[in-house]
Amino acid sequence: MQIMSLYITSLNSGSNGNCYYIGNETEAILIDAGISCRETEKRMTRLGLSMSRVKAIFVSHEHTDHIKGIPVIIRKHQLPVYITPDTMTSGRLDIQESLIRRFISYEPVTIGGLRVTAFPKLHDAVEPHSFMVSSAEVNIGIFTDIGAPCEQLIHHFKQCHAAFLEANYDETMLETGRYPYFLKNRIRGGHGHLSNTQALELFRQHRPEYMTHLLLSHLSRDNNNPELVHQLFAQEGTDTEIVVASRDQETSVFRVSAKNV
Repeated sequence: MQIMSLYITSLNSGSNGNCYYIGNETEAILIDAGISCRETEKRMTRLGLSMSRVKAIFVSHEHTDHIKGIPVIIRKHQLPVYITPDTMTSGRLDIQESLIRRFISYEPVTIGGLRVTAFPKLHDAVEPHSFMVSSAEVNIGIFTDIGAPCEQLIHHFKQCHAAFLEANYDETMLETGRYPYFLKNRIRGGHGHLSNTQALELFRQHRPEYMTHLLLSHLSRDNNNPELVHQLFAQEGTDTEIVVASRDQETSVFRVSAKNV
């Protein structure tokens, strides 16, 4: 029996730029494109991935670290961009009309052998969405820039064979750090970002037994520590491989299957 697999990597993850690759053997998508076209291509080449496989970009929300690479990438590679109307307006993106596609919450979009479903999330943007990317029986979740773990996040997390999950800040580091009070409150106020503790609680309570990979994403440079957060999750003693996605470079490519191979 042939076992279906998906291949995933974080090309960059953090407030300086976000871009996540999910694909099968023949086609792929990017969730967000917050680094330059040149850097996106360079990192994919190092991983042995080809831009020719990328068939679309899906946009989670309009903040600059998620969209700044889009105009050049889509113009050069003639890629369609799936985006909501309000996100398009708020992001002030200069995109040729023929490449714009609209997506609607909970309505799957089919890209070759991939099925992409968006659902709303809690974040301080106009129409923020998380995504589930599926192929056959394999489900990959992209869950970053989330103020709190709502019911929809929990529902989808329970179905993931792998997930990109935000672990943005350590509560003590944020509280004692140099950020002004208003910014601290924006981050932890329910429409900002997930803390290490919130992410860990989601993982503890709702991780499916078959989850093989967890990519901890969107770590704050000032309010978190990669070694700290990796240890926090690794000490849970699960079979899930814990990876911390970097703010400065790509991760390895991980093969995710419905069954271990």
